[in-house]
Amino acid sequence: MSQYKSFIFLCLLLLAKGASSGTNDSISKNSDKLSKKRLTLVITVAPTLYAGSMVGLYSLWYANYPKSSFHFFNDNQEWLKMDKCGHTMTSYYIGKIGYESLRWSGVSEKRSVWYGGVWGLLYLTSVEVFDGVSKEWGFSPGDMTANTLGTAIFIGQQLAWHEQKFLLKWSFHLSKYAQYNPDQLGANWPRRMVKDYNGQTYWLSANLYSMGLKGHFPKWLNLAAGYGAEGMISARSNPAEIGGKTVPSFERYSQFYLAPDIDLTRIPVKSKTMKLILNAIGFIKVPMPALEMNKHGLKFHGIYF
Repeated sequence: MSQYKSFIFLCLLLLAKGASSGTNDSISKNSDKLSKKRLTLVITVAPTLYAGSMVGLYSLWYANYPKSSFHFFNDNQEWLKMDKCGHTMTSYYIGKIGYESLRWSGVSEKRSVWYGGVWGLLYLTSVEVFDGVSKEWGFSPGDMTANTLGTAIFIGQQLAWHEQKFLLKWSFHLSKYAQYNPDQLGANWPRRMVKDYNGQTYWLSANLYSMGLKGHFPKWLNLAAGYGAEGMISARSNPAEIGGKTVPSFERYSQFYLAPDIDLTRIPVKSKTMKLILNAIGFIKVPMPALEMNKHGLKFHGIYF
């Protein structure tokens, strides 16, 4: 189920970033005063998308599994907590699009932060409730903690600075581990992007210019700290064989990274189309040299995806 949620995460992230870019550029700038027409559009479209996605999720996934009474499930030991990073990032970006949609409608800054910033938490709570009444899984306190953290990162920054000095980002590279368990980790590269946690890295990317280093660095230059993990063939432990085939013994361990980054949303471009594209893919960590730290020591990557 964790990988399926990763698929949801990537789809929602792409939708959210595309929508947030459009509200500011392809349609028009934020309204200086409350626009009833725009607000009506937002409060009509948002619940419709929410209801449609919930119905689709239930029918395509949960309807195929037996139901149970509401119960909890502790999955904190799965995937070396990479799935929790995905939850945090999803909640962050859905909250961001909620805020930007309300600001586009002319809703005040403070109300947009609180009313829009919680969209991600509300959405993902609904998914957890589905888990809670499914016999196969359960309501995960760990997932809810990650969802809350993502919301707090967005709301906290917006209240403190009226901008996002720290962005959550994602990157991916193909790993050697998916071949041993393609059902869980993906049989081709598009599926591996959303299912293979061995190839994913989650980043906290800080903008140097907005951190008070004006005049020393360009506005688009960031410094990012990343988290990844390796050696995972299955959620909690690696099986000795899958489908009658022996699986090599791999050590499961966490990885920490430090690398420069580019905030694509801060690159000055005149073309509205190009700005739209840069905003839409702004959640992706730009491949750069990186220093990796893990239990075995330090490792330098000339270019890291």
